[in-house]
Amino acid sequence: MTTRSLKLLLPLTACISLAACSQLVKTHSQDTAQVQAPSSWKEASKGQNKEISSGWLSDFDSPEINKLVNEALNNNPNINAAAARLSAAKEGTIGSQANLLPTVGASTGTSRSRFENGDSASTSSESYNLRLNASWEPDIWGRLRDLRDSSLSGYYADIQQYRAARLSLAANTARGWFNLISAQNQVDLAENILESFNKNNAIVERNYKAGIPSTRAISVQFSRNNVASAQRTLKSRIQARDEASRQLEQLLGRYPSASLIASAKLPNFKKSPPASIPSELLIRRPDLAAAQLRVYQSAKQADAAQKSLLPNINLSGSLSSNNVQFGNIFDPNFLAANAAASLTQSIYRGGELKANARGALERNKASIYDFSNQALIAFREVENALAEGKSLAEQEKFLLVEVRQAQLAVRSAELDYAEGLDSSGILEILEAQRRANNSRAQLIALKNRRLQNRIDLHLALGGDFYTPEPNS
Repeated sequence: MTTRSLKLLLPLTACISLAACSQLVKTHSQDTAQVQAPSSWKEASKGQNKEISSGWLSDFDSPEINKLVNEALNNNPNINAAAARLSAAKEGTIGSQANLLPTVGASTGTSRSRFENGDSASTSSESYNLRLNASWEPDIWGRLRDLRDSSLSGYYADIQQYRAARLSLAANTARGWFNLISAQNQVDLAENILESFNKNNAIVERNYKAGIPSTRAISVQFSRNNVASAQRTLKSRIQARDEASRQLEQLLGRYPSASLIASAKLPNFKKSPPASIPSELLIRRPDLAAAQLRVYQSAKQADAAQKSLLPNINLSGSLSSNNVQFGNIFDPNFLAANAAASLTQSIYRGGELKANARGALERNKASIYDFSNQALIAFREVENALAEGKSLAEQEKFLLVEVRQAQLAVRSAELDYAEGLDSSGILEILEAQRRANNSRAQLIALKNRRLQNRIDLHLALGGDFYTPEPNS
């Protein structure tokens, strides 16, 4: 994806976004006709949404990674808390839908009277009553429907944010697994280095004691220094591995005991990014999808604020068991005859309502700019991931040559030293070994960086290279 393609694709994405928002209006009007939320948080963990959350893991040749990600998605406390908050958000939409329906209340009362009648016996009476009150605001201007749609749009945005949390957790779990493997490989390398330095030190110590001319005191000092440095490095690598294990165990919802065992080597890629990545894939990114919904939500809030300047009509009625026969409660003609209507409009509130309407419009503008900014960030993240991935692949080619040449240098130095050539000594062997070991450690780190970069690319795309935009 080049800079030229970015300039061409950005207007296209803006058009796609506007089309999605206009389509959202139709979708909401259809889905909310039955006054119920059409989806729940479970929809964010199955079907295409699941493919976006973790389907991209098939890009890596790692049979363990899917199992670990599924464990994290099921047991991670943060994701379970997010699921509970999303469920609570769904319950919060009921209020905005209930505003479209009549409100009915009931009250009961009782009274007791005692009458004194001189020398005659006193008398008493009791009475009981039941009163029903009903009120309803007909949504003539559509203000309540706007508020309902705004509330549901906020809930749909929360679903997208939950999907973003699942995608992030899957990515962090994959990162943790690759970091653990890399850390274990560094431990294995440090152990091999220490073993090699111990063998070299034994040879140097023996040759120095034997008085071999090519082995000087400085050779012994450098050899012992290498052994101590290797011992320190091994301790550091073990600590880093245990920390990586604990971090991953925490994501999995396990006790961080550093008991998770890594695979023997880092995985390879099963496929490379395609030559052309459709810009439409970015629309499925949960953060961009949520931003689209926030635009629609703020637009409906602005509509409702404008309509609050218009008069409101309220219908109310009441029934009491004291003055009617209770069977009339279910008689529509009786209810209509006893209903009262009121027309209300605020005359003066210091400009509060108009200010609220203007503020709602400005918030809608801000949400549009927020979406545009997030779209630009998404493009930048994709471009950076693609460019870095290409650079890291080229670096690995050069580093493989560096490792191979360093290993050949070690063999040549050891062979020259064994043959007793005057131009060679133990210092040359130690230097060749140092370069070879550094190159091998850098190669492990570079391979891990390539894996981390591929994860960054999938995060930037909001999934794999082909998954279409989800319908839910």
